[in-house]
Amino acid sequence: MTSNVLCLGEILFDCLADQVGKPYDEVDSWTPYPGGAPANVACGLVKLGTPAGFIGCVGNDEPGDKLVQVLNDVGVEITGIQRHPEAPTRQVYVVRSEEGDREFAGFGGFDSADFADTRLDAGQIPESLFVEAEYLVMGTLELAYPQSQQAIARCRELAQQHGVQVLIDVNWRPVFWQDVESAKAMIRKAITDADLLKLSEEEADFLFNTQVVTEVVTQLPGVSKLMITRGDRGCSYCFGDVVGNIEAFPVTVQDTTGAGDGFVAGFLHQLQKHGVDALHDPENARTVMIYASAVGALTATKPGAIAAQPNADEVREFLRQQA
Repeated sequence: MTSNVLCLGEILFDCLADQVGKPYDEVDSWTPYPGGAPANVACGLVKLGTPAGFIGCVGNDEPGDKLVQVLNDVGVEITGIQRHPEAPTRQVYVVRSEEGDREFAGFGGFDSADFADTRLDAGQIPESLFVEAEYLVMGTLELAYPQSQQAIARCRELAQQHGVQVLIDVNWRPVFWQDVESAKAMIRKAITDADLLKLSEEEADFLFNTQVVTEVVTQLPGVSKLMITRGDRGCSYCFGDVVGNIEAFPVTVQDTTGAGDGFVAGFLHQLQKHGVDALHDPENARTVMIYASAVGALTATKPGAIAAQPNADEVREFLRQQA
C-alpha cells in the first residue's frame, strides 16, 4: 500500500487519570489510550481519507501488540514498525485539570530512555516507503536519544532523496529530555530547514522568545510555512506573503490530548486534496486552516487521542453547522 504521508516517531499509551483535577500521587486509577503524536497524525489522516504509514519502534510485549493492532485496525501502513526484543513499549501518565487540559506526569517508574521507541534502528528503515510519499511528519522527542536520532537523520535523508516534504510539529515535552538548554539548541537546529513547521505558542516562546508568527519567521529564514496553535484562542499562520489568524471553534472540551495532532492531520489532508500551492492564496489558505482547526476541535470533545478523532463526514457536518 502506498502512503501519501509517513509519520515518524513514537507510539505509546497515554494513561489518563480517571480522577480529574487530582495530582499524580492522588490518582487512584488510570485508563490507557493509544497515542503518541506521529501515530495520532497517521490515524487521523486515514480516518479523513488520506493514506498514511507509521515508522517507529515498540516493544515485543502486549502493549506493543495492542498498538500495532490499533494501527492495523484503522488502516495505517505498518511496514515501518520495528519490534525491540527487550525494551518495553512506552506508557505515559497524564493528569487532567477540571477544564480538560492535561499535564504529563511521568513514565510509571521507568527512565525516559528505557523504552523501545528510543531504539528505532536507522538500518531497518524501508526506503521503499519514501518512493511515492509526499510528506514526512515528525516531532522532536526522539532527538533526545542517540539511536532514534540517527534513525531520524536517515529518514530525513531519504525524504530529501525522494522529494518528500517534511512537516515538523515540535511537540516539546521536557520530561523526555535530560537538559533543557541542550534540547533547545538541538530542536532549533532540527527545524531550521523544515518545509512546514507547527509550534504551540508555548513552544514559540520557549524557542524564539515571541508568540508572533511573523517574528518567528524572521528567525527562521529557511522555513517559509509556519503555523502557531493557541488552544482555545485559535491559531496563526504565515505562508510566505499570506499571513492570518483563525479563531477556535467553541466546543465542549473533554480532553485536549491529541487535539494538535488532529489539527496536523486535518491540515495535511487538505494539502493532499488541494496541493501545497493552495497556501499561497489567502482564501484557500484560510479554508485549509479552518478545516485543520475543525479536526483539532472535534478531537478535543472526547477522551483519548486516536479514539476521539473524527472522520471526513463528521468534519463536514461540523463545518456545515458552524456555518
